[in-house]
Amino acid sequence: MSTADLWVFGYGSLIWNPGFDVAETRIARLPGWHRSFCMSSIHHRGTVESPGLVLALDAAEGAHCDGVAFRVEAANAPATIDYLRERELISSAYLERELPITFHGGGEAMAVTYVIDPEHEQYVAGMSLEKQAQIIAHAVGGRGPNDEYLYNTAAHLAELDLADEDLDWLVRRVRALKQG
Repeated sequence: MSTADLWVFGYGSLIWNPGFDVAETRIARLPGWHRSFCMSSIHHRGTVESPGLVLALDAAEGAHCDGVAFRVEAANAPATIDYLRERELISSAYLERELPITFHGGGEAMAVTYVIDPEHEQYVAGMSLEKQAQIIAHAVGGRGPNDEYLYNTAAHLAELDLADEDLDWLVRRVRALKQG
């Protein structure tokens, strides 16, 4: 068993619902990846018949994603990895990676995070924001409505001063669709 603490990089629902024991949180940046509603959700926020959309890290030259790094004490690391694998690897659309992050305010670490497999059938990058909004406004899965996932993620990013322009647009558009 490792004697080192574990860092986990969260960019979506982990930010507001980590589900594991956290010893420390820090704002961090992951270079070379961006947060995107590029994964079709057939379990948590949609169904096979009516897929929703969830966020994933999509590789992109020159991109970066700001999120939350969670430090897990070494004694809790194995249980945390088991939990994350059960939660995040429900389908094979996510790939577990250990990637370098930079903390806001200085310092670096390697962090476990989950990125999209661009070869997987659930990878749906390139969709317009309008089409994303239409899907998110109506999809519901095992963990609840897709719009709840969007609203929670956008709100928590804003609270952390990490507002995401695309997510903010989607929030406004999905709310308009739901009202109208």
